[in-house]
Amino acid sequence: MKLSTKGRYAVMALTDLAIYDLKGPVSLRDISIRQNISLLYLEQIFLKLKNKDIVRSIRGKKGGYRLTKDASKIKVSEILYAVEEKIKTVRCIKHLKKGCNGKSIKCNTHRLWDELDNHINSFLEKKYLSELAYRNNIERRL
Repeated sequence: MKLSTKGRYAVMALTDLAIYDLKGPVSLRDISIRQNISLLYLEQIFLKLKNKDIVRSIRGKKGGYRLTKDASKIKVSEILYAVEEKIKTVRCIKHLKKGCNGKSIKCNTHRLWDELDNHINSFLEKKYLSELAYRNNIERRL
């Protein structure tokens, strides 16, 4: 199981945006500098986030991006879904009878990985962007 940079960077960038959003629109350039993420990569990620109505862009000299709703209403799972990131611990499709090893039965450890998959996705469903932003603000002050 691996979470790609697209998913990790989307969560990092939106946490940054949630922290600085209170001061007005946040430029991708500023996020890029603070988070050490390529500006071109951020542009691709934010296009997907905009298409899924998680962020909106504001044009002009003081333009940038804003969250479309409060950070306390944005789940981490929603962010990952928006950038087409799927957390999977098994290669097979859960609802098909064909197993991940290409045979007609599931592998010996399928249930273990399937259960882990459920735990991970349940965990991400319960985590909100506001928690990450709040925790980051506290840690920066220490």
